[in-house]
Amino acid sequence: MPLAGKRILLVISGGIAAYKSLDLIRRLRERGAKVRPVMTAGACEFVTPLAVGALSAGHVYTDLFSREDEQDVGHIRLARDCDLIVIAPATANLMAKMANGLADDLASTVLLATDRPVLLAPAMNPKMWAHPATRRNVETLRKDGLSFIGPNAGEMAEGGEAGFGRMAEPLEIVAALEALLDGGKKPLAGRTAIVTSGPTHEPIDPVRYIANRSSGRQGHAIAAALARLGAKVTLVSGPVTLPDPSGVTVVEVERADDMLQAVLAALPADIAVMVAAVADWRVATPNAEKIKKQPGEGPPPLMLTENPDILKTVGHHAKRPKVVVGFAAETQDVESNGRVKLQKKGADLIVANDVSPETGIMGGTRNSVKLITAAGIEEWPELSKEEVAGRLADWIAEKLT
Repeated sequence: MPLAGKRILLVISGGIAAYKSLDLIRRLRERGAKVRPVMTAGACEFVTPLAVGALSAGHVYTDLFSREDEQDVGHIRLARDCDLIVIAPATANLMAKMANGLADDLASTVLLATDRPVLLAPAMNPKMWAHPATRRNVETLRKDGLSFIGPNAGEMAEGGEAGFGRMAEPLEIVAALEALLDGGKKPLAGRTAIVTSGPTHEPIDPVRYIANRSSGRQGHAIAAALARLGAKVTLVSGPVTLPDPSGVTVVEVERADDMLQAVLAALPADIAVMVAAVADWRVATPNAEKIKKQPGEGPPPLMLTENPDILKTVGHHAKRPKVVVGFAAETQDVESNGRVKLQKKGADLIVANDVSPETGIMGGTRNSVKLITAAGIEEWPELSKEEVAGRLADWIAEKLT
C-alpha cells in the first residue's frame, strides 16, 4: 500500500467541508498512514480538536504561540517531519495567504516553511472559486509546484447555490496522495501525452445543444494513469463534472472544433489517446436566439454539417505521435466496426466497447473492452474504468519501450 508508514501532515482550514476531514483521517489511517493534524482557528469552529485528535490518535496542533509545542520550534518541525502535506479543506483565504507568502498563524507558517510536496483540496462557494483573485492565486500556487485535487461540482451547503466548489471526496484525496507518493517505476518519464475526454456540446441555439452521453470518467482515468507512469499529460476535456486529475494539465473546451485546435496545439507528443465522445455533426449555423415553438407549426429543420475527425487528423498528421489510440463506442458489430476504424483512422490501437443502454457503460463506473490492433483482438474482462486505464497505460508504456 503506497501510504503504509507515510507521515501525512493534514491542515484543516475553516469551512463547512471540514467535516469531511474526519473521514479523510480514517481513510488514511486504515491504509497505514500516520496523520498529524494542524487546525486553523476557523476549522475549530466547524469540527472540534477533540474529534480530530480521537481519530488521528495523536496531538492536534492549533496555536503558533503554544509554549508547549514551540519549545523546539515546533512549526519548523511540523513543516519538515512529514512525507507530504495535504490541506483539506483549502479555503480561499488560506490559498490567498499561501500565494502571497503570508504567515500569521500556525497553518500558514508551516506551509511557508515546508519543503515537502503539498496537495490542496479547495472548498468554497462557486462565486469565490471563480473570482479572478482566487484564479490568480491558484495559478500562482500551481506555478510554485503545488498540486490540486478538485473542487467538484454540485450543490453547496448553504442551499440554492451550485457549481464548482465542493471539496473532493476523501477517497479521491487518498488516490491523489497515493499518486504523489508513488515511488514505483516511471516508464513514461520524459514522454508527452495528449488525452481527449468527455463529450462535446455543439450549439443549436444559446440554450440547446447536440451532445453524446459521455461522463468523461474513462478519459480522465487514462490521463491520470499515464501521469502516474511519469508522462507529461495534456488532457483536452469537453464539459464534464469530474475533478481534474492530479498532475495533469487540463484544457477545457466545448465544441469539436475547439477540441481539435487544442489537440493540434499540444503536438508534437509521444502518445495520443482519443477517448472523447465527439459529436459527429454540428448545426451549420446555430441560432443567435432561443428557437421558440410556434403554434400550429412543427419543429424547424436543422441543417447539419460534419465535425472534424480528430482521431483521423492525429493519426495521419505530419507530427503523428509514436502511439495513437482511439476508442470505438459501438452498439452493434463491435469487432468489425473496430477493425474498420483502426484502418481508416491511422491508429495503432482501437479500444472498442459495447455501449448499448443495457450495458451501463456510458456514464457508468465499469467497462468491458476489446483491444483491436493489426495483429489481432484481445478481450479484457469487465473492469473498473480505473483498472482499464491502468492496463492501457501499461500497454502504451510497453509499446514505446
